[in-house]
Amino acid sequence: MSERDGAGDADGVDDWSLPDDLEAVQTALIEWYEGDHRDFPWRRTDDPYAILVSEVMSQQTQLDRVVEAWEEFLERWPTTADLAAADRADVVGFWTSHSLGYNNRAKYLHESATQIEAEYDGTFPETPNELQELMGVGPYTANAVASFAFNNGDAVVDTNVKRVTYRAFSIPDDDSAFEAGANDLMPEGESRVWNNAIMELGGVACTQTPRCDEVGCPWREWCDAYASGDFTAPDVPTQPSFEGSRRQFRGRVIGTLREYDELELDTLGHRIRVDYAPEGEYGREWLTGLLSDLESDGLVDLERSDSDAELVARLQR
Repeated sequence: MSERDGAGDADGVDDWSLPDDLEAVQTALIEWYEGDHRDFPWRRTDDPYAILVSEVMSQQTQLDRVVEAWEEFLERWPTTADLAAADRADVVGFWTSHSLGYNNRAKYLHESATQIEAEYDGTFPETPNELQELMGVGPYTANAVASFAFNNGDAVVDTNVKRVTYRAFSIPDDDSAFEAGANDLMPEGESRVWNNAIMELGGVACTQTPRCDEVGCPWREWCDAYASGDFTAPDVPTQPSFEGSRRQFRGRVIGTLREYDELELDTLGHRIRVDYAPEGEYGREWLTGLLSDLESDGLVDLERSDSDAELVARLQR
């Protein structure tokens, strides 16, 4: 076992280790990935803008569904300059029409493009820390862009990576342990290919129902789960149902206001849900709260009067 072998703390967080022949582990995974992998178009580019768009889109959407939206988005706004010059309402409308999750992500993507043009003279920063200065770009996305665009990132730790390292090397279900383990596994200076490879392993081989032999998992000889037959996986929060969710109705508001430009409160309410009743559970109070959230996110403007019924909503431009 590697130098991280130890007795562990009271919670067992440090009680894990990597194989002594770590270089063989690394080589096996990279060769497996390079031999055959899913051909997503963003894996064929090192353009940081295109990679950022793919990362933001895939946060709440299956990768197979992202491909078409990603290609259409880049055809419409091929550079940060094009996106920065776009009407934000059009960007948010694109997001809504392609069911890409929370609309404020479209807003942040538009604002980050504006930052790139205004503050960085059209040139992307290249390190995870610098990339986090962009609007709406958190540690995970910053590291992914640094890795895939500039080969300059740390190990990416997503749900797939947690499941793989938990099963293969018994890394405990603890964020700090996952981060340490993932970084110890990654060969120095290989963040682009490594992060793609280990996420691919979790995406096609070490899935919730593992397919070890079927897809020829390259880590079978080292994998604790394969040896024991215990393929328990870390607890992962489930995505709340979209149907009937607040997120769904936020999208309906944006889509309706794109079509009608501006609407009074009750007119908008009846257009976004069939059970809207001004004084009911899903009535003026509910819709006003939804609109206030969208206003806070910079997506809609509200024209208020003394009466809620006379409130007018329009897309922010």
